[in-house]
Amino acid sequence: MHVPRRLQVRMIAVIALGAIAGCARAPQPIRYGGEDCDVCHMTISDPRFGAELVTNKGKVHKFDSIECMASYYLQARAAGDVRSVWVSDFQHPGTFIPAESAQYLRGTTSAHSPMGKGLAAIAPSANLARAAQDLAGQPTPWSEVLTLAAVSGPAPDTVAVTTPAARSDAGGDSSTARMPLPVHTIVVSTHGAVATLTAAIAQAHDGDRILVRAGVYREPTIVVNKRLEIDGDGDAVLDGESKRQIMTVSADDVTIRHLHLRNVGISYTEDLAAVKVLKVRKCVIADNTIENAFFGVYLSASVGCQVLRNDIRGQPRQEGNSGNGIHLWSASDALIADNHVTGQRDGIYFEFVKNTDVRDNVSERNLRYGLHFMYSDDCRYFHNIFRRNLAGVAVMFTHRVTMVGNRFEDSWGSGSYGLLLKEIFDSRIEDNHFVGNAVGLMADDANRLVAVRNEFRDNGWAIKLLSNTDDARFEQNDFLDNTFDVSMSSGQTTTRFVGNYWDDYRGYDLDHDGFGDVPFRPVRLFSVIVSQNPPTLVLLRSVFVDMLDVAERVLPSLTPETVVDARPAMRPHV
Repeated sequence: MHVPRRLQVRMIAVIALGAIAGCARAPQPIRYGGEDCDVCHMTISDPRFGAELVTNKGKVHKFDSIECMASYYLQARAAGDVRSVWVSDFQHPGTFIPAESAQYLRGTTSAHSPMGKGLAAIAPSANLARAAQDLAGQPTPWSEVLTLAAVSGPAPDTVAVTTPAARSDAGGDSSTARMPLPVHTIVVSTHGAVATLTAAIAQAHDGDRILVRAGVYREPTIVVNKRLEIDGDGDAVLDGESKRQIMTVSADDVTIRHLHLRNVGISYTEDLAAVKVLKVRKCVIADNTIENAFFGVYLSASVGCQVLRNDIRGQPRQEGNSGNGIHLWSASDALIADNHVTGQRDGIYFEFVKNTDVRDNVSERNLRYGLHFMYSDDCRYFHNIFRRNLAGVAVMFTHRVTMVGNRFEDSWGSGSYGLLLKEIFDSRIEDNHFVGNAVGLMADDANRLVAVRNEFRDNGWAIKLLSNTDDARFEQNDFLDNTFDVSMSSGQTTTRFVGNYWDDYRGYDLDHDGFGDVPFRPVRLFSVIVSQNPPTLVLLRSVFVDMLDVAERVLPSLTPETVVDARPAMRPHV
């Protein structure tokens, strides 16, 4: 039968692609003989001990021994470049089985492995006890094979790899590039050769990675005094047993992630923390779970650190015996992002912090403030949620704060605020939502404040404005369903309201420009009475208060003359 040439080409292409895909899925059984090793550049002297690693792009690396492969595997896995890994069946040389499911013997005396460790693999279905007797070897799980490789040291510093980018445009021969291998990894396991994180740190060098296997580790306070990456694998629990600080970081460029830290001790003389960072640069504390901690993450006198995606859950007690979730003191250039903090004294606490970003965090149900910061200039807060914290959020004694896109929700009580601004200067509050608070925004000596496009909804008081707040501007904000929109402590202020939407406004817009033709006075007469005599609040829904409101609209003589929006918006901005 004649097959058209175009169809022949397509058939050849399909067959070739299928062959390539098959090779990428799993290496076929190979008898090594005298074939050269791609990575170790050794001659495969004994096919019973051979091993292979397949990368994500389908490149097959061959090894002279299992321990050589395991050392390289740890590094390749850290770089995320492992598709599969295989070992030769000792009892059927050249037949490969998945490394993770194979059974291993260590120290076999009947045959010496090329690298001298005596590591041999047999099939999962083989009789391990009989093989151990026949080969005079010690049964060893895969996890301990990796531990042995980590303790023994890294693979060679470079590996020869063929890269598609190295090929010439004219289709010439591929070139060989020299790529640095990932760092040396030390594996910590409760039943392994390295059983504690402290022991791993002691034998590590700057730049190493420590992988902590699942298990519960109860150690004295762990001191990280080298430039390391410490990474949990599974549920690796560091337990302070409610007696001590769990970890102290005193070296630059340390990364702590994927750990479960719990039960920090309580002290009335020392700020004990799950992770305390002291006088370092560029640390990363990420993706950890912290439970029942006095302080969660504590950065002191540190620069350029990042606290990312941690879940910090305290057990609410009293303020006196609770610490803060994320605490920064005398720090700068930090990033606090995507964390969840609950059940602490203050969710996030700053003091003497400079030039730091706080983004996309959720701080809720804390005993005092969701966010509390003082003397912390040039900091920025974007898209955070502060919800159901007892006192809300407090910003004090600070210059040039920017708060954009945050939510201040459900802080309700006699001393609660969505946001308290006290003695701050030249700050901007923009596109935030103040919903369901006793007081949405309290401005006490908040000078040159600019508040733009914020939503104040369902608050007791949307804004409480003290007369010592000078030259503040409230523009294009929406005031919806608040009991009182604005309260003043006295009759005079230099604060200006322009172009805001007030749901109580009853004016008109004859020229259809979107702004009312009649000014709006947001301070109700009854709010003035309540501020001077709080018990009168019980009259809020009475006919008497309705009559006061009508009288004030007709003859506005008792409310502050300077608190007026000359161009109230006719519709909400959001």
